[in-house]
Amino acid sequence: MSYSNKLTGKVYWVGVNDRETELFENLWPLPNGISYNSYLIVDEKVVLVDTVKIDYQEDYLDKIMEITNDRPIDYLIINHMEPDHSGSIKELMRQFPEMKIIGNSKTIGFLKGFYGIEDNVMEVSNNDTLDLGEETIEFYITPMVHWPETMMTYLQEDNIIFSGDVFGSFGAIKGSIFDDEIDLEFYEDEITRYFSNIVGKYSPIAAKHIRSLSDLEIEIVATTHGPVWRNNPQYIIDKYLSMSTFDAAEGAVVVYGTMYGNTKKIAEEAAAGLSAAGIKKVKLYDASKTDKSYIISDIWKYKGAIFASCSYNNELFPPMLSLVEALENRGIQKRYFGFIGTYSWSGGSLKRFEQFADNCNINLVKPKIKNQYAPTNQNLEKALNLGKNVGEKIKGGESK
Repeated sequence: MSYSNKLTGKVYWVGVNDRETELFENLWPLPNGISYNSYLIVDEKVVLVDTVKIDYQEDYLDKIMEITNDRPIDYLIINHMEPDHSGSIKELMRQFPEMKIIGNSKTIGFLKGFYGIEDNVMEVSNNDTLDLGEETIEFYITPMVHWPETMMTYLQEDNIIFSGDVFGSFGAIKGSIFDDEIDLEFYEDEITRYFSNIVGKYSPIAAKHIRSLSDLEIEIVATTHGPVWRNNPQYIIDKYLSMSTFDAAEGAVVVYGTMYGNTKKIAEEAAAGLSAAGIKKVKLYDASKTDKSYIISDIWKYKGAIFASCSYNNELFPPMLSLVEALENRGIQKRYFGFIGTYSWSGGSLKRFEQFADNCNINLVKPKIKNQYAPTNQNLEKALNLGKNVGEKIKGGESK
């Protein structure tokens, strides 16, 4: 066992890396893979915290056995029942038939439903504790971050929070698991993409539960995806709190949906307006060519956005509609938005953008632009001004 996998004298990382799966939850691209982090506590009692995806259980069990020297596992704590974390439960039960599974009241239903497990289950409530010998575990129930049974586990003597999916990231581990031994720049965008797409819908709830940890002394954040934060655990706590309260940096995202290129022309003019207003970080996306998880991530990151879409069957162009619906689902707020609707013979795109504005707590920047056929010089000028106006709001105003 590599030294780099040891968190403290009694706590080990026994997770695995997945560089084979192409889509997380069969939805979100994983060009850099992902880790499934599990932890082993070896005290008078031997405890596992979460498991790994079923595909990797053989490697996982080998790691456990190497550390325990065939000691049985006394407890398995399940912070989250999603199968990428619970998938190895049945195999662990076969290996350690006396092992008790610990979860909250919601966990029990998931255990039965997914795996048919009803025996050797121990229910815990918020702030319950478990004595391991020299170490003590305390449980924090955090429902709807991002499933109803989610919780966190705190190792009191070592000040380690085993946080489940909170504070997680896309991206497999490359070498060391620790934040002070890796290139954190690699994870910057993947943390935001993970949060905005997986946890973002539950931002207000996430913020509430993150704030509830403020009285804890936390020296290590042990996540279920991505790095273990021991050098600067407050960094990931603050970043998650900032994202969950919709804070954003200076910058803007321009997204267009086009069939033949006319909407692209008017969107590019809006992007030029943003630059003219002094916005240096401008991201320009064709909604048909970039997976929406990356676009959502940048919208979460920056204060402004301009959407331009042609009409398609009296609606938004389908990739744009998918993006708008995803942002509505996540309750995006505290952003400056501008809208451009284009059409040839049927309208509908601008109307749907207006519905989006009504459904979310965003700031609508004028002019709203409606363009028929190829973009007119007048509407190109309006698009330039829209970009300038959004840029000025970003630089000078506080979004609601």
